[in-house]
Amino acid sequence: MSEEPLRDLLAEELQRELPPAVTQLAAQLAQRADGEVAAVLFYGSNLRDARLDGVLDFYVLLDRVSAWPGPRLAALANRLLPPNVGYLEATVEGQALRAKYALISVSQFRRGVSPAAFDTTLWARFSQPTCCAWARSDADREMTTEVVRQAVVTAARWAAELGPTQGDALLFWRTLFANTYSAELRVEKGARGDDLVARDAERYARLLPDAWRAAGVAFETTAAGQLKPRLTSSSRDAAARRWALRRRLGKPLNIARLLKAALTFDGAMDYALWKVERHSGVRPEVTAWQRRHPLLAAPGLYRRLRKLNVLR
Repeated sequence: MSEEPLRDLLAEELQRELPPAVTQLAAQLAQRADGEVAAVLFYGSNLRDARLDGVLDFYVLLDRVSAWPGPRLAALANRLLPPNVGYLEATVEGQALRAKYALISVSQFRRGVSPAAFDTTLWARFSQPTCCAWARSDADREMTTEVVRQAVVTAARWAAELGPTQGDALLFWRTLFANTYSAELRVEKGARGDDLVARDAERYARLLPDAWRAAGVAFETTAAGQLKPRLTSSSRDAAARRWALRRRLGKPLNIARLLKAALTFDGAMDYALWKVERHSGVRPEVTAWQRRHPLLAAPGLYRRLRKLNVLR
């Protein structure tokens, strides 16, 4: 046990037991990069709901993004604007699983969860529950605890600076996620952040005071049990200016990643076919060439789906 409650809480969370199928799929991902995967993080709705249907979400943390097999263009794009994404279908323990994975180097991950990061995506995502599904060593497992801790500390500081002058812990988290969701290009409803907090209310209530202490945010607890950060008006104003820049950059960064994904998404055709099958019950046959060139194949596939009345 460490001397910091936040680190202990997150280490326990990251080391929770997962279904064997999840850990085996994470190990399969790790094997693709010849020993240069440090850890694989499992997160998202399937972790929260303890389900294996739909698409499992993983983050693969690499020593070098170029260690992942694939075109040099993809590796270059990942160095410039991480992460790259891919889709995998596999049968594990007799069960068909589907996974979407993101590729990022450890150094890129560290930068992405730091308070100086202009992109809010990483620290906002990993201040939510996550689990280390695979690690190369005990040292790499400790590293995942460290970077997730930093994500939570960064999120907690922003929660204090963007939140109310006082309130319960859940109000600070709801306000924070409302700000991060509005800064990103999202398809979820605006109340999505409220739902996330409500599902793990006890966790978020416990997390915030410990995270503020780790972040050096002074606060007091009122007689009514509310939390009150000791922030000056000038520090709040400065934070609002810093956040305004991140809000302006958020959607353009998301759009740039979508455009990059159109060229670098590994397994894009299979992912698209699964989405079509899930919503229509129809799974068109595709050729190897179409899988290798999903953008070039897209117009022809679109016409076929129109003829089958899958698309209207």
